Amino acid sequence: MTEHTLSEQQLNSTLGKATANATLNIVGRDIPGKEVIFTEGAVALLESLCREFADEVPALLAKRKDKQARIDKGTLPDFLPETRAIRDGAWQIRGIPDDLLDRRVEITGPVERKMVINALNANAKVFMADFEDSLAPSWEKVVEGQINLRDAVRGDIEYTAPDTGKHYKLGPNPAVLICRVRGLHLKEKHVQFNGKAIPGSLFDFALYFYHNYRQLLAKGSGPYFYIPKLESHIEARWWAKVFAFVEERFCLQAGTIKCTCLIETLPAVFEMDEILYELRSNIVALNCGRWDYIFSYIKTLKRHSDRVLPDRQAVTMDTPFLSAYSRLLIKTCHKRGALAMGGMAAFIPAKDPVQNEAVLQRVRRDKELEARNGHDGTWVAHPGLADTAMGIFNEYIGQDHCNQLHITRDVDAPILASELLKTCDGERTEQGMRLNIRIALQYLEAWISGNGCVPIYGLMEDAATAEISRASIWQWIQHGKSLSNGKLVTKQLFKDMLVEELSNVKKEVGSDRFTHGKFTQAAVLLEDITTSDELVDFLTLPGYEMLTA
Repeated sequence: MTEHTLSEQQLNSTLGKATANATLNIVGRDIPGKEVIFTEGAVALLESLCREFADEVPALLAKRKDKQARIDKGTLPDFLPETRAIRDGAWQIRGIPDDLLDRRVEITGPVERKMVINALNANAKVFMADFEDSLAPSWEKVVEGQINLRDAVRGDIEYTAPDTGKHYKLGPNPAVLICRVRGLHLKEKHVQFNGKAIPGSLFDFALYFYHNYRQLLAKGSGPYFYIPKLESHIEARWWAKVFAFVEERFCLQAGTIKCTCLIETLPAVFEMDEILYELRSNIVALNCGRWDYIFSYIKTLKRHSDRVLPDRQAVTMDTPFLSAYSRLLIKTCHKRGALAMGGMAAFIPAKDPVQNEAVLQRVRRDKELEARNGHDGTWVAHPGLADTAMGIFNEYIGQDHCNQLHITRDVDAPILASELLKTCDGERTEQGMRLNIRIALQYLEAWISGNGCVPIYGLMEDAATAEISRASIWQWIQHGKSLSNGKLVTKQLFKDMLVEELSNVKKEVGSDRFTHGKFTQAAVLLEDITTSDELVDFLTLPGYEMLTA
């Protein structure tokens, strides 16, 4: 049947038939362009995916809690003995499409219209359009994001800035587009299936796939996805089933859908072979999601007093546990024929030439470390850093290769669990604690106001870096750690600092911005999640309830 756009009346009629059978119900308010996205075919696909797979998500999340409970009681994460045959086997992934073989620089950012255009036009091979950590998923933003990506795939996306009149449009050679869907823990409350909010991951996946797969395949690309926050190969198996179901439904060759999985949780680093194996028909790469990984290290080992990390600024990629993580990911991926992507350079260019050169030098050091280790590419958060990252990876990869798959790291000694779990040295400073408070405070205020990607103190902060900021303080409080000046980190010390730093933030942003913002609400939320006896899994969970509908 030829796909068509439904009028609002037809859309409501279609959904009425669905809800009569206790199935899919869109409860989000009317938004311009909503009918373009919720076509009859798109709704049918989303409904079928929810019917087949939504009920499995709570069970997968329960398995996470069971594993965490065992770790809290003293069992440290380790490689799985029952899957040793997979790790020792001589299998490889199905293959990598031509337009994904060269990913030496990827730019990431939210799915806002101007950002999509600028990112696709940047000097990068890939743009990861993000529905997850850099997007505060209000109903308006997730629907508009789907419209923006649909227009980008069709090549007719344009934008005129209302304040300046500047016009933005796609250049002649845009980057390859990859869509990052939300993690399994996040719901889309504006769509219900059998009366329950559906998994945000299925919402993002279904709508992006449905509206773009034909056009992408027609121009020699394909429906490509980034999968975040995996914690086990069982979760990867769930995604493999989702992909296979959709490929069969649309009569596509097995393996048409391609994905890259972020290894950004501590449990997942022990199951990289198994994740690749479960997704071997569809997967092309793993990625070092370093900031979320640091947060996950804290969260996973939160009850282990000997695994407490220092100031966030001291936890760099050359620390032993992060270096081991990077090297193991490269070795695992290249053994299986998959690409090994590096992590994010969260810096943003500075206006002052001297300061900017210092920023670029730090980016160069970071990217040289990744390229020297054998990564096939890296991430940047700002177009102004793409040239620097590209220069480094061009130097290491050269023009005769697309990637560094030939670097196997076979001569390396086996990386042990103890290396992946080893904490790092560094101070816990009052300055670092106060900086964490200010960063988390400003980010939370932006997030609950609808902005998930925020420049703060020269860094492009997203949910992952804010998570580290608040989780570090929680960890210090729980284990009675002292700062380098001798002050004991307690709930009261944090509350006192929070009041002081809230005042400092008011001075920084100005009274008008502070008064019209949501800083007080953000401070209340930050206090709640930092002083709770149990570590809140993700700040975006309580934040989502505060996000404007």
